[in-house]
Amino acid sequence: MKNILAAVSALLVLTLAVKAEDKITVKGSDTMVILAQRWAERYMTAHKDVSIQVTGGGSGTGISALINGTTDICNSSRPMKPAERDKLKQRFGSRGVEIKCAQDGLSLYVNEASQVAELSMQQIKDIYTGKVMNWKDVGGPDQRIIVYGRENNSGTYVYFKDNVLEGEDFAATVQSMPGTAAVVNAVSKDKSGIGYGGAAYGKGIREVKVKADAKSPAYAPTQENIKSGVYPVSRFLFMYVKNRPTGAMKEYIDWILSEEGQKIVSEVGYFPIR
Repeated sequence: MKNILAAVSALLVLTLAVKAEDKITVKGSDTMVILAQRWAERYMTAHKDVSIQVTGGGSGTGISALINGTTDICNSSRPMKPAERDKLKQRFGSRGVEIKCAQDGLSLYVNEASQVAELSMQQIKDIYTGKVMNWKDVGGPDQRIIVYGRENNSGTYVYFKDNVLEGEDFAATVQSMPGTAAVVNAVSKDKSGIGYGGAAYGKGIREVKVKADAKSPAYAPTQENIKSGVYPVSRFLFMYVKNRPTGAMKEYIDWILSEEGQKIVSEVGYFPIR
């Protein structure tokens, strides 16, 4: 009888282990939430034995969850910092594995009624650092610029600060929004507004063309312009895992990087890496 109970117990443990292995948690970038949810939905439709849970919260939140061991995959719209990788190594003996899964043209949003069609990188920097506060100074009407941005746990916030503001601080007048969708919603209702975020969220607003400097041509965040490198504010979107993936997680990530998975990237509004 004891042998039978032991065998049943062992089988139950094995069954639970298999189920746990086939449950994948994904957390992080709000920029990537729509894409990650679409990937998960499409994959689970074809793989009934796999459960994928996707939540946002920002790239910083996802990276912290990876370091704390509370997520399997971290989505991030910025690269992990060396200090973050060091913390991961202290906890798990690995500095993590970086996986580029899509490209994004970081867009500058204005209201559809705005008269401003293009901005240089310097003008964008001046607006967000508070040096320029009126649209008339950048080719628009005599109207105060209402500036929207992201919270500081956002990878998009960090990328924008590092690559557009060149490390300078955001002006105190920048209104921090909890997600890209909130930025788009605010700008769509504010004729004086400007915001930034992922290309996939550009609905109900207009994307400003961006030029590297005052003498350069201005480019829209299209796939062609991002692939060729002429659009000045483009970036990769990343997935991070603690160690080289195996089992169900490897199969899922391989599928994301496959032609089928990358087709979904285009459907959502980002740009495939294939």
